[in-house]
Amino acid sequence: MNKTQLIQSLKQRGFSKQILNAFSKVKRENFIPEELKAQAYEDSALPIGKGQTISQPYTIAMMLSLLELKPKQKVLEVGSGCGYALALLSKIVGNNGKVFGIEIIKELAEKSKKNLKDYKNIKVYHGSGAFPEKASAVSTNLKEGLIRGNFGSLYFSRILMSAGCRKIPEKLLSQLKDNGILVAPVGSKHEQSLVAVQKKKNKFVVKKEIPGFVFVPFVD
Repeated sequence: MNKTQLIQSLKQRGFSKQILNAFSKVKRENFIPEELKAQAYEDSALPIGKGQTISQPYTIAMMLSLLELKPKQKVLEVGSGCGYALALLSKIVGNNGKVFGIEIIKELAEKSKKNLKDYKNIKVYHGSGAFPEKASAVSTNLKEGLIRGNFGSLYFSRILMSAGCRKIPEKLLSQLKDNGILVAPVGSKHEQSLVAVQKKKNKFVVKKEIPGFVFVPFVD
């Protein structure tokens, strides 16, 4: 499958123009190992080293759809891996939006920074996804950047968890703005459902739940 065929496949599955446009602008081959570049546009997950994967394009498109992204939003991805989803998020929220990534594996965090060097609205940090208490260095760096006025308030309009968990960490939910949406794969080690949770006046409501996904496990 080539890029045109992949985008056509996603179009047939009903994804929005903004999501299709992001996939058309971001080169997936730039985020995978050299020896796998010929498979860049297969609709499947691929290994990126350290026991991690770049998710299947369909899965990423589904997560982006559940996030209900809008231009100018501030978005956090936990478990940002090679940076591919960050690049897609960047294209959707636009130059006036801000995208943060947190990755616990240092080698992947550093590699993703190189992959994303031309994206001016993305910041990647190495640290735990149990943001903020258990990732003090990350949260300190974030807060310093926010205090300097680079990214506005500490809270996020959207949060994406790209690792499976049995329960969404409360500390991540606490980082949502009112009316903000968090999307995460929730379930057992062997199967999760994509769950979209929205914050409304300090209460959290499950907007949608789609079963049948498998992600690498969340590590705190």
